Amino acid sequence: MVSPQLTEQAHITIQLCIDLANSYFAKDLPVPTLNYKLRGKTAGKAYMHLNEVRLNPVLFNENTHAFLDQVIPHEVAHLVTYQVFGRVKPHGPEWQAVMSKVFQVTPETTHRFSIASVQGKTFEYQCACQKHQISIRRHNRITRGQAVYRCQSCHQEIRFTGKQLT
Repeated sequence: MVSPQLTEQAHITIQLCIDLANSYFAKDLPVPTLNYKLRGKTAGKAYMHLNEVRLNPVLFNENTHAFLDQVIPHEVAHLVTYQVFGRVKPHGPEWQAVMSKVFQVTPETTHRFSIASVQGKTFEYQCACQKHQISIRRHNRITRGQAVYRCQSCHQEIRFTGKQLT
């Protein structure tokens, strides 16, 4: 659960980003809606057709300043880019320009937060060169015969060691 104070700060950050974009592009872009329906390891996500920003509430509570300074502008930049330029590469030059020139934020594509609190069960797999931690979703796909995963280094199929890690 995200506190009302943090929710208010998130709304203020979104509004600030939209105000900057409206001024820069001489547009009247709509303010996106905000919700906290995002789970797992992802910090935030923009839904273009809904004009919506979804945030991971656990990671937001653990990394408040980074969310306000980086994650929320990152997601709003996706919405602004879509509304101004149409369908383009997600982290392409248009998005990077919105981040750096409009929002004055370094355009980074991924977060570096600890995901220990949001990481689900993992399973140990092995190939010829190393051990791999596989999510329960991928483990279940392998078990049901719906997927085969290979190591990116040695290209050998990874095999379950019989060990559940978390």
